[in-house]
Amino acid sequence: MKHKDGKPINQPNKNRAVTLAVTFIALCGFSFYLGGVFCSGKDGVVVNTIQKTLESPKQTSGSLQIKPISFPECGIDFQDYTPCTDPKRWRKYGIYRLTLLERHCPPIFERKECLVPPPNGYKPPIRWPKSRDECWYRNVPYDWINTQKSNQHWLKKEGEKFLFPGGGTMFPNGVGEYVDWMQDLIPEMKDGTVRTAIDTGCGVASWGGDLLDRGILTVSLAPRDNHEAQVQFALERGIPAILGVISTQRLPFPSSSFDMAHCSRCLIPWTEFGGIYLMEINRILRPGGFWVLSGPPVNYERRWRGWNTTVEEQRSDYEKLQDLLTSMCFKLYNKKDDIAVWQKAKDNSCYEKLSKESYPPKCDDSIEPDAGWYTPLRACFVVPDPKFKKSGLTSMPKWPERLHATPERVTAVRGTTTSTFSHDSGKWTKRIQHYKKLLPDIGTDKIRNVMDMNTAYGGFAAALINDPLWVMNVVSSYSPNTLPVVFDRGLIGTLHDWCEAFSTYPRTYDLLHLDGLFSAESHRCEMKYVLLEMDRILRPLGHAIIRESTYFVDAIATIAKGMRWVCHKENTEYGVDQEKILICQKKLWHSSNKGSR
Repeated sequence: MKHKDGKPINQPNKNRAVTLAVTFIALCGFSFYLGGVFCSGKDGVVVNTIQKTLESPKQTSGSLQIKPISFPECGIDFQDYTPCTDPKRWRKYGIYRLTLLERHCPPIFERKECLVPPPNGYKPPIRWPKSRDECWYRNVPYDWINTQKSNQHWLKKEGEKFLFPGGGTMFPNGVGEYVDWMQDLIPEMKDGTVRTAIDTGCGVASWGGDLLDRGILTVSLAPRDNHEAQVQFALERGIPAILGVISTQRLPFPSSSFDMAHCSRCLIPWTEFGGIYLMEINRILRPGGFWVLSGPPVNYERRWRGWNTTVEEQRSDYEKLQDLLTSMCFKLYNKKDDIAVWQKAKDNSCYEKLSKESYPPKCDDSIEPDAGWYTPLRACFVVPDPKFKKSGLTSMPKWPERLHATPERVTAVRGTTTSTFSHDSGKWTKRIQHYKKLLPDIGTDKIRNVMDMNTAYGGFAAALINDPLWVMNVVSSYSPNTLPVVFDRGLIGTLHDWCEAFSTYPRTYDLLHLDGLFSAESHRCEMKYVLLEMDRILRPLGHAIIRESTYFVDAIATIAKGMRWVCHKENTEYGVDQEKILICQKKLWHSSNKGSR
């Protein structure tokens, strides 16, 4: 090839280009190697320092450090603030099936970063067992139930106190007599067969309170509604309770949790919406368990005139109820006057005979029976897993033997064996002995309502079983679901996500316990908001036992000081450096604010 002037053009040598490229790459690699050798001094220190900073932000001597913080008081109108069931937010949600009463938590930009004050005149609660019969009026200053239900003897105000005579809509002569009748219909309530119960629409929880003396542990359930403070009254009395409603979501319990379920004129429309509410009772009731109904439409032949209806309507309602229960393999167990008792099938033989066309249909395998956290109700009923043949009420050890027997459903928990369960029980026996040395109030009448914020198998609660207290066992909705094991032991609990507020009123627990909660959840839940929620639900002068990695302890103590808590750091029973215990106490203070925040 030539230029236009006739001189030849020198073509580039392809071999030479390749040689130059290889040489360039080799020189770059050699210079990188030299840089690594000669930068092992100062520059190497810089690189290592940056890496450590990224791995452990704000780390000093192996622990997380944060700046001191002080939280302001919320306004006095926040004294009964329940973030996820806040009446001020109800108008955003529909009234269909009372969805407005379900959990609707505020978005993060609406979260309160202030301390919820007690009511004016608040006093430390009356101690158990006296608290079952009376509480300070100023602690729960609501007159609605007293005004509306005085003829039914739910409670009455005398001087500075509310008194609880033990009455109810269906037992105006006292809950003791009512439960005596019930025990005559269900002898299993007397011999330790029935241990756990749920009371839907609990009023002031007199039924659950009476059962405590009979060895039956009851979760009293009610929504935050026009009664203002049903659950708050229950917890002020020292009776287990939780905010909740059967609406469009499942209750926060696994399948086969309760030995007995109770509704005393709770006004739940059991046969409406295809019977979906009764299907939820079926799910949480153990095989062989009992469902007790008193009030409409039971005894309609005598009672219909007082129910603003006709005898024909009440007869139709009762027949619909009976048909629905029969279609889910319940049998009428006993009935007398205003109380009717049905029993869930003890095994799966009845379910196997149901046709595919029957209604309601059986849930298919795609429906997880133990899911209970923001899980929609389905128009189907859960059939117990046939592989668990010893989890039915008549097949389990009776109370108190069942507390320490290894539950059959342990094997369903990922990574859990019978030896894991046994080791956990032994571990907590030793830990509770140590806790009582650090906090001598445990085991006295100063501590009644207790929460284990992230239990595994209920070992903490089991080790405290002989003390005059009860424990709400909380299992994280993001951890393996061990709650079936907790209920199989004869204990009670709930699913929860600590990135959100708990379903209770302020000032309802005397002691909060957590074991590595921040180590497990700090990647999801901001520590500040979890601690503020703990402050909301802890009673003034109540305590928290915070067992945590050494990395988090100092930061927790700093935030706790900003919440007006007094904390001291202690060694664990093993004396290891990697883990410490904070013993904290919440101060009693009264609001200086009049407005809202």
